[in-house]
Amino acid sequence: MNQVIKVISNIPKLETKKKVAAYARVSSGKDAMLHSLSQQISYYSELIQSNAEWQYAGVYIDEALSGTKERPEFLKMISDAKNGKIDLIITKSISRFARNTVTLLTVARELKEIGVDIFFEEQNLHSLSGDGELMITILVSYAQEESRQVSENLKWRIKKNFEEGIPWGFVTYGYRFRFDKIEVVEEEARLVKLMFELYLNGSGYDKIAKKLNELGYKNRKGNNWTRSSVYTIMNNQDYTGDLVLQKTYIDNHINKKVMRNNGAFNKYFVENNHEAIIPKEIFNQYLKELKKRQIKINIKKSTNQVYPFTKLLVCDKCGSHFHRKIGQYKNSWKCSTYLQKGVKFCNNKQVPEEVLYDLTKMILNKKTITREELIEKIQKIVVCENNIIKYVLQNGEEKEVKWMYKSRSETWTKEKRELAGKKTKERNQGKCKK
Repeated sequence: MNQVIKVISNIPKLETKKKVAAYARVSSGKDAMLHSLSQQISYYSELIQSNAEWQYAGVYIDEALSGTKERPEFLKMISDAKNGKIDLIITKSISRFARNTVTLLTVARELKEIGVDIFFEEQNLHSLSGDGELMITILVSYAQEESRQVSENLKWRIKKNFEEGIPWGFVTYGYRFRFDKIEVVEEEARLVKLMFELYLNGSGYDKIAKKLNELGYKNRKGNNWTRSSVYTIMNNQDYTGDLVLQKTYIDNHINKKVMRNNGAFNKYFVENNHEAIIPKEIFNQYLKELKKRQIKINIKKSTNQVYPFTKLLVCDKCGSHFHRKIGQYKNSWKCSTYLQKGVKFCNNKQVPEEVLYDLTKMILNKKTITREELIEKIQKIVVCENNIIKYVLQNGEEKEVKWMYKSRSETWTKEKRELAGKKTKERNQGKCKK
């Protein structure tokens, strides 16, 4: 009888290296340890890669972003950690990671649940240590209070400047603030003058933005001009040489949200403070023209008819609403971005109105539909690519349908034939008179 002997393998277990990443936030350029973005990347890369027990998982840096919001690299790092790509995050200090106690503790706890550690160099503290959470709470509360005090001191300094007619962080397009003096930037000033010239010659904000983009002009950030950026410039009194101070303010030291000052604080007016780009008489002409156009728009709005699909159709590509366009033989709904800015900005297709009615009746299982029924049953109607329309109902249910253009024979009703015949007759009579 053969004897079976079990052989136990003694293959050594390979030790897995700890996946380590670093996070840095550059907002003020006053980092005492590292003076540039490239130096920070170099420092952390070398620190991680020099440790034989660590595996390099990257350096995440948010540049020129302050506060606790809009940090894409931070969010990406947290997502990567949750997906098992990071075991340890190294960061300079609690204040560079987050100054908000709630934000920091929420993130630290989420990462703790999946075994991801955060090491704060300045405090020599690990979030996974026994007293890590308690120490983080104490230190971040201290950082918040310190931030509040700095904010209050800064507010006092800014207020004193305003009272003396001195701007704070003057960044108005067309000017630069140098050696405590506001100077004109000629290239930008020419563009400001062109905006006012175009407006007083009949163009609106959309047309002005479109014209500037066609001519190849970019704003300071290198982006295309938009309606809102043109509007902001043209409604800034600083271009007349007068200075209005404290038009905005910071909400609080935590979220650092910039708010428009509509009476929350005093504003300060300094007459003939600097060189004007737009003469006061031209600026006043603009204000009169603006008021005239606003009155026309308000009259138009008050007489505008609300159609069953008004404000319900949303573009899947750009998020704008669809507007009703009246055609010679049939009506349709088109994206407002396409109508205002052209196909470059949105190329979503128009939807024939009769198609909308047919699909909506089918979705709601109704022979006729009214505006009231649509609002009661439907949250929104999303117009997607490839002739797909998505209905989002009030109960949260979503229904997708695909539509096709009807052939001319299907849409050629008796009324349309009569209308076409009438128009042809009128055209022929006009030719005969000539």
